[in-house]
Amino acid sequence: MAGTALDTHQKRKITGRGAINRALLVGVDFGKGDFASGMNELALLAVSAGVEPVSVMTVKRSSPDAAFFVGSGKVDEIRLAVLESGCDFVIFSHPLSPAQQRNLENRLNVGVVDRTTLILDIFAQRAKSHEGKTQVELAQLQHLSTRLVRGWTHLERQKGGIGLRGPGETQLETDRRLLGERVRVLRARLEKLKRQREVQRRARSRNEAFTVSLVGYTNAGKSTLFNVLTKANVFVADQLFATLDTTSRRIYLEEAGNVVLSDTVGFVRDLPHQLVAAFRATLEETIHADLLLHVVDIASENRRDQVVQVNHVLSEIGAEGIPQLTVLNKIDLVGLNSGIERDEYGKILRVLVSAHTGAGTDLLRQAIREYALKAGRADFRFESAKAETETSSGA
Repeated sequence: MAGTALDTHQKRKITGRGAINRALLVGVDFGKGDFASGMNELALLAVSAGVEPVSVMTVKRSSPDAAFFVGSGKVDEIRLAVLESGCDFVIFSHPLSPAQQRNLENRLNVGVVDRTTLILDIFAQRAKSHEGKTQVELAQLQHLSTRLVRGWTHLERQKGGIGLRGPGETQLETDRRLLGERVRVLRARLEKLKRQREVQRRARSRNEAFTVSLVGYTNAGKSTLFNVLTKANVFVADQLFATLDTTSRRIYLEEAGNVVLSDTVGFVRDLPHQLVAAFRATLEETIHADLLLHVVDIASENRRDQVVQVNHVLSEIGAEGIPQLTVLNKIDLVGLNSGIERDEYGKILRVLVSAHTGAGTDLLRQAIREYALKAGRADFRFESAKAETETSSGA
């Protein structure tokens, strides 16, 4: 993504062409939540960003240090570990303030990246569509705006350079103004894309198509399941945030007719609020769905916490009231059989499937068909054709 905010901060740029960057991971344990699973996820995020984690340091604290997030003595230990391992970066498990990040970089003499920046960098690598790239750049600029020191002079070359700066403006003031102008441009583009999506949704609504969105924690297997159900060719990889751009396909289900199925970006714990805000246009496919397929990795030890995190993001974007069907994926890894579990009244509670082997996907189609028929949103063209057929045979 040439020209984006992170490209101008080479010291903090995580990935680049050539050799894989090496990083020291620093985890700070405040005694809250599952620290071990959080560190495992940080390592996965680093690998997904193209970084090789070569060492891990853990710190126990009751509260963050105002200057360095960790104590000054621990900073010296980190610096020694960096020198011994030859790391290019230090990645912290928690968000850092602009001052903490600058102080650490000055002491360690290498780039310092927090969890938010790491996720933003992964999104920047994964975005393929124009909308996805625009959303990522907006999120990056909003994050950068709180820690801007210099580095936006590349926009001067794009806009003429001489005469750009206002009377009495310092370099920092100029950079802030340029950043603000870029943010306004990106927001205008996303607003236009939002209107286009709304037109498409209204068209689907007129056709009475039942809409289904796949949601779930990243790497739960949503895109693999989407490909199996729709016979599409969405990119699939065993990594976090393999899919960013929403993809929609129509599938035909017996009696229910055409159903629109959408694959969306995966969620993660403490998803940076800049990304939630920037990707709201994409996530609106979820808000307007008739049914959410909440895909859960049943083989994950942290699946319960992941379900909580996904529901938190759904609540944040206003989708908490949409009916959910839990899909327990990857049953092949835990030796379970496919099936549909129902409550005492016959309502579907969850469907057990393996997107990898295809086991249970026919049952999932059956479950979606039941929801579509109960919602009365079967494709009206299918119903009309069926009625005409019955009338003709009756005559």
